[in-house]
Amino acid sequence: MTAPDAADLRRRTRELLTAHPPATTDCTDFLKARFDAGLAWVHYPAGLGGLDAPRSLQPVVDAELAAAGAPDNDPRRIGIGLGMAAPTVLGFGTDEQKRRFLRPLWVGEEVWCQLFSEPGAGSDLAALGTRAVRDGEDWVVDGQKVWTSSAHVARWAILIARTDPDVPKHRGISYFICDMTDPGVEVRPLRQITGEAEFNEVFLTGVRIPDSRRLGAVGEGWKVAQTTLMNERVSIGGSRIPREGGMIGPVAKTWRERPELRTHDLHQRLLTLWVEAEVARLAGERLRQQLVAGQPGPEGSGMKLAFARLNQEISGLEVELLGDEGLLYSDWTMRRPDHVDFTGRDAGYRYLRSKGNSIEGGTSEVLLNIVAERVLGLPAEPRNDKDVAWKDLSR
Repeated sequence: MTAPDAADLRRRTRELLTAHPPATTDCTDFLKARFDAGLAWVHYPAGLGGLDAPRSLQPVVDAELAAAGAPDNDPRRIGIGLGMAAPTVLGFGTDEQKRRFLRPLWVGEEVWCQLFSEPGAGSDLAALGTRAVRDGEDWVVDGQKVWTSSAHVARWAILIARTDPDVPKHRGISYFICDMTDPGVEVRPLRQITGEAEFNEVFLTGVRIPDSRRLGAVGEGWKVAQTTLMNERVSIGGSRIPREGGMIGPVAKTWRERPELRTHDLHQRLLTLWVEAEVARLAGERLRQQLVAGQPGPEGSGMKLAFARLNQEISGLEVELLGDEGLLYSDWTMRRPDHVDFTGRDAGYRYLRSKGNSIEGGTSEVLLNIVAERVLGLPAEPRNDKDVAWKDLSR
């Protein structure tokens, strides 16, 4: 079967719009119809929201739908599902798992979260201690996860746990899909410096996960997790934005509208950061073009590094530009949002929230190692735990 071209995708999109007019069709019903028509993510297999078309043709569909005022699936709210869970399920899931999870994930009926980091295994993720013990057709999971975005609204979680403590840490991990509504799953809010509790800690006590919800082979969870992590860093650092999109936009707007705030020094810093933000944006476009030909690689770590540094420097400049106004903070209410809105809040929020960018999605220190070793080809750092069983590691 020949893959659809741009003209074919336009025709299919217009047929969808004719059969399901956005103005009179329920949003969820429209999104389901779009998925079933293969226009959700066109590069996915037929029957799973795609048409086996080139990834580069997705903008053709998106442009037609946007022009018609069609609803989207609110990607900020379901970003973990779209950016991390979906490519992992597609790459390692069974046919039954793909059919069960991908459609409600993309439509937004089911929110996902990520149960990876632990209090004692953040930067060194492979040192995780959450245990999964086989009991018949189930796995019984006990442990604690932390920094879990969206856990308070999630139905499903991608989870890695230790299934064999007698082998080195990278080899004794398995990967599961955890139902966040199951008995033994407890979600507690973690209030941040912004005042919100966007993150959570999750306690797992005797949680039973059927073996049918395991992704990949037993003991090969680290391999599966690499797919998740590479996609995570691309989704964080390489998202498509227009010129002056993201954090640089509000600063540039303030500069143009408030000439009384300008100084020569701030002007020079703004010019430098504007250029760097534009370079990062164009590099992100190039990275997405490379993805057309394959899976995410370590280059996404470099993009995420740039994203974190720029956000922190730009938000710091914005606070300085505003002077006394930059010291104000409009709302420190304790709430549990379902997504992060960097540009919809004030400068104080952006400044505080950007501090987490160099931690979430892989710390900048870890990503520097990845870039050094896997992009630049520099020698790996010495490791004394490579052949030591996890149970024998000092903790």
